[in-house]
Amino acid sequence: MTRMSITNTPTAATIDDAPLIGSTLARAFDDDPMMRWFFTDDASRATNLGRYFTTLFTRQYVRHCVCERTGAAAAFWVPPEARAKAVPDAETIAELVELLGDRAPLFRDTVEAAAEHAPQEPHWYLAVIGADPAAQGQGHGAALLRSGLAKADAEGLPAYLESSKPDNLPFYEHFGFTVRAELHLPEGGPVLWAMRRDPCRPAGA
Repeated sequence: MTRMSITNTPTAATIDDAPLIGSTLARAFDDDPMMRWFFTDDASRATNLGRYFTTLFTRQYVRHCVCERTGAAAAFWVPPEARAKAVPDAETIAELVELLGDRAPLFRDTVEAAAEHAPQEPHWYLAVIGADPAAQGQGHGAALLRSGLAKADAEGLPAYLESSKPDNLPFYEHFGFTVRAELHLPEGGPVLWAMRRDPCRPAGA
C-alpha cells in the first residue's frame, strides 16, 4: 500500500481551515519549551494547545494577517499595515485568560517582554509557524517560510520572529535570520531568541 502524499504547496488559509490548523499546530508545538511552560499539564496539553491556536487564528490572525497552510503545516504573518489590527481584542484576551488559567499572567508578561524587542521599523513579523512532526523533512515549514519571505522581499522589508526552541535556530539561520537578542522570560521561563532577516534584493537590482 503506497503512502498518501501530503502537499507542501502553500495556500491561503481560511476560517474553514481552523480545525486542521488548530490540530496541526498543537502537534507542532507539543515539545516547544514556551508552550510547555504555559501549558504544564501533560494530559490536557494537546487539547489546550489546539484551543489556543484555534482561538488566535479565528479571532485574530485570519481576520487581519497573512495566514497560509500546507497539508501539514501553518504560518501566520503580520505585515506592517496589519500590526495595529493584529492586537487581540478584549473578547480574545478573555478567552485566552480562561484557557491559560493561573498561567495567564506569565503569558501577559511574556508578550510584553517580547514586544519591547520588536523592531520599530516596518517589517513582516512571523507570529506562528509550525509543522506536524509526522511530516518532518517533507519541506512544509520551509515552503511556508519561503512564501512569507518572498512577500517581505517584494516590499523590500525585513522579517522578524521569536523562537523558544534552540533546535530551530539553524533552520531560521539557513534562511538568513540572525539572532539579535536573547530574552530570559519572567519567573524562570525559557529563553526566547529574537531573530531578524534583512530583505533580499533581486539579482541585478
